[in-house]
Amino acid sequence: MQFEGVRRSGQAPNLLPLIDIVFLLLIFFMLTAHFVRNEGLPIELPEAASAVSLEQKKPLEIVISSSGQITISGEQILSGVLVEKITSLLSSRDEKRIVIRGDADVSLGDSVKVIDAARQAGASGVDIVTEQPAGK
Repeated sequence: MQFEGVRRSGQAPNLLPLIDIVFLLLIFFMLTAHFVRNEGLPIELPEAASAVSLEQKKPLEIVISSSGQITISGEQILSGVLVEKITSLLSSRDEKRIVIRGDADVSLGDSVKVIDAARQAGASGVDIVTEQPAGK
């Protein structure tokens, strides 16, 4: 009695069904993908003499260095005249919000001094600029 052994065929496996499925999935995802279109109406905005530029809406930025030096618009300010300087700068602006940008090593006392001066000057809000940690 003679048994038949496993026959090895010299043919490669048939990949056509796999290729067909990959192409069908590609077509499916292409057809169902959301393409961003500008669906607004084409309009021309009217002009107004009382229009305010968005540049004027930027908040006042105060920079505190690690040594405690306070700078507003590139000008170093002494802490004794900080309230008066902020008051004069805010009076000419529509946006009464203040942004504080400080070094990571700034002492809490220096930060509180600037926040307190901003509140006394009539700021509508005080924001502190931070960075997101790397990798998040």
